[in-house]
Amino acid sequence: MALPEGRYGKTRRPAPGWARWSLAVIAVLVGALVAWIGYRNLGTQPVEAKQTAFQVVDDATVEITFEVVRQTPERPVVCIVRARSGDGDEAGRREVLVPAGADTVRETTVLKTSKPPVTGEVFGCSYQVPQYLSTR
Repeated sequence: MALPEGRYGKTRRPAPGWARWSLAVIAVLVGALVAWIGYRNLGTQPVEAKQTAFQVVDDATVEITFEVVRQTPERPVVCIVRARSGDGDEAGRREVLVPAGADTVRETTVLKTSKPPVTGEVFGCSYQVPQYLSTR
């Protein structure tokens, strides 16, 4: 039984075998690239920091003690510490240079604030030390 001509359009030929394999290989490569980027951005961090203690000194000062654990101890690290006021606003922020040394380091810094602080915390750390903090 033949289909009426012109009613359903032209019949399509299936894609050649090499085209199907090429698309499959490209899909696998794109998936691997996305997985690698995700691991780099969301995987284990080369520098981790946690606040171990804080002490409110007065209405404009907080002392923050934090611990830095790094995978590359021969590189300096910059950590950002901050203080928060009672309403949750950031009341102060400071960059702290942690020089090269041991893989686990404990640092203490004093932070001046614009509002009375209620807590001090570590915002984050990075190996990308700004030029103005560098000791070189």
